[in-house]
Amino acid sequence: MLGTSGRTTAGLSIRDANKGNYFSVVRNYCLLIISLFFTQSLIAATDKPMSPKSSDPMFQKPYIDQDEWRDSPVRHRYVHGGFEGTDTRFSFYLPPKDKYDGRFFQYITPVPDSETLSQGATGEEDKIGFSIASGAYFVETNGGGQGATAGPGRRADSTIGAYRANAAAAQYSRQVALEMYGGERPYGYAFGGSGGAYRTIGGMENTEGVWDGAVPFVLGSPMALPNIFTTRVYAMRVLGDKLGDVADAVDVGGSQDPYATLNEEQKAALKETTGLGFPIKAWYGYETLGLHAFAVIFPAVVGIDPSYFKDFWNKPGYEGYEPTPSLKAARIQFPTTIKKLIMPNDAEAMGLTVSRFAGEAKGLADNAWKATMKGSEGGMPVAIQLAGLPSKSTVGADLLITSGEAKGSKISMSRTQGDVVILGAENSSVVAKLKEGDQVKIDNSNFLAVQTYHRHQVPGKEYKVWDQFRDEKGEPLYPQRPFLLGPIFAKGASGTVQTGEFKGKMIALENLYDTEAFPWQGDWYLDRVKEHLGDKTDDHFRLWYSDRTNHGDFTDQKYPTQTVSYLGVLQQALRDLSAWVEEGVEPAPTSSYTVVDGQVIQPETAAERHGIQPVVKVQANGKERAEISAGESVSLTASVAVPPNTGTIVAAEWDFDGQGKYPLVMDLDKIEQKGDQLTLEITHQFDKPGTYFPTLRVASQREGDAETAFARVQNLGRVRVVVEK
Repeated sequence: MLGTSGRTTAGLSIRDANKGNYFSVVRNYCLLIISLFFTQSLIAATDKPMSPKSSDPMFQKPYIDQDEWRDSPVRHRYVHGGFEGTDTRFSFYLPPKDKYDGRFFQYITPVPDSETLSQGATGEEDKIGFSIASGAYFVETNGGGQGATAGPGRRADSTIGAYRANAAAAQYSRQVALEMYGGERPYGYAFGGSGGAYRTIGGMENTEGVWDGAVPFVLGSPMALPNIFTTRVYAMRVLGDKLGDVADAVDVGGSQDPYATLNEEQKAALKETTGLGFPIKAWYGYETLGLHAFAVIFPAVVGIDPSYFKDFWNKPGYEGYEPTPSLKAARIQFPTTIKKLIMPNDAEAMGLTVSRFAGEAKGLADNAWKATMKGSEGGMPVAIQLAGLPSKSTVGADLLITSGEAKGSKISMSRTQGDVVILGAENSSVVAKLKEGDQVKIDNSNFLAVQTYHRHQVPGKEYKVWDQFRDEKGEPLYPQRPFLLGPIFAKGASGTVQTGEFKGKMIALENLYDTEAFPWQGDWYLDRVKEHLGDKTDDHFRLWYSDRTNHGDFTDQKYPTQTVSYLGVLQQALRDLSAWVEEGVEPAPTSSYTVVDGQVIQPETAAERHGIQPVVKVQANGKERAEISAGESVSLTASVAVPPNTGTIVAAEWDFDGQGKYPLVMDLDKIEQKGDQLTLEITHQFDKPGTYFPTLRVASQREGDAETAFARVQNLGRVRVVVEK
């Protein structure tokens, strides 16, 4: 689960979630999970977090090692430096004095990352350009660098990466800004997504006088990991290709009965996963969901709770004790041998992708840690070719070494290409002992077991999505593990578990199609805020839901006729937050919604939904589904509305064939917008038989600026057209 720049994938779990760069995502989660294993003081350190509201003794000697004016992406003064005696580094991007309005925006990365992460981005992904266009200077850090990242033989205080390094840089940036601009203390606003949302909230809850407000986005709860992934991979295994039927049923013009073609076990699995919060309309991308960060989270669960994986197959109350037919069919215990140890040169000749971190940024602060995780070089194999493979899927399986010098060891098979297992340095001590001809066994027993781990992690009653695992007395239906893993993961990210108690103002953003941070978690945090603020909640907090938006904070969507970018919502939220803090201008109300069986449901109209996103409704021949003959034209009508006082529609474009290229751009200067409403009508001819989804994508902008790349709030609407011969 864990912002974005245009040139790097190194720290961008959010950005990469839907773009296939899964190993960048894995690296981020490795950092988090390794800190859990090697930071023994994690729990104790966060019981009494240090507040940088005064002066943090760790960050007493800031220095500047680079200070220059740059013209890209816009004219700004670039200041780079750090704090003596630490690995913390920062970058400040300060506009000319006539472009500065007395504030800064600070990006909080999902995990400690590079302080130059945002350089090179373009368009709406350009954080530097956006900040300066908003009258702000921009701040980013490496989150403490190596000193904030635990690893083998190296401990770390989790509060450094969670918020202290970012807070120290924020405070020092004010000194630099006051020396440059004069005037009053600059206002400061933090924003971060996924793991960065944990850290943004952690900063707000554990400091005072550092940030005046924050915009956490795609946030999780303390029970997010590993449970959002276990339930997802469980449904993917049990339903398999039937997920295509589910996606079609819940899409526009579908039957709206996702259970129609499922057997009883599949129905139960879908109900369970939907009830835990996986957005049922987001199964359109089931073929490309993959393991995501679970490739690393899964081994962490095995390491922290190893007895679970024995109990699963041997104790009553666990699904493996009396396995279902699909579980029996999926289990693999396949003996084979190592056919070939593949060296780097051989891997290149075979066309294997062995780099763990291809495409990442230069100058990353965690290069030393990364060196311990990369694939082995020199005389060490980088992959293993096996003599045979089972016919079943080996996703998540372990390769157990059953003979030779490495007997008793195992290697994860989370990365395979054909009959080749790609190795990482986490396997280096085992790999060094392997020889061709060694006997091995492919075993996915642990991976199958972890898929229902969430049943044995029932938290407090404030987590209503777990009610399906409680009896009528509120007691768990299944045996429970001796501890909850979720809060441990959450503490590793934010330094503390979220409480909802903070000073300042906050606008939280959640996405209704989010497959990595289930939408109900925003509502969970709102409840925590209400516990502390009560009837004053609206004076300090907003929660905005966005439709048709997934986890990744990037412009180009993998499924561009299903989802849109939410960066415009994020940018407008930052601008509205600053106006709220500085001028008392109330932002749009919290979204109107209900949570029903794990699903966040919003009203139909923009006026009822609140928030700031436009709503698009498209019909074909007056309905959500039209059936026509090849060569016949269909009448497409769209009604578009924006919530009151949130802007006007500045762009509208049509896609007809599902490629997402949107070739037809509407000339809105020729179409009258009546208040917050806009109606569009066109006809389109389909010449070939098939099922099509004509899609209208729109963008609103607060000032009605059709030329700017920033704060363009998007949404789309679809309709089904079945073309017969």
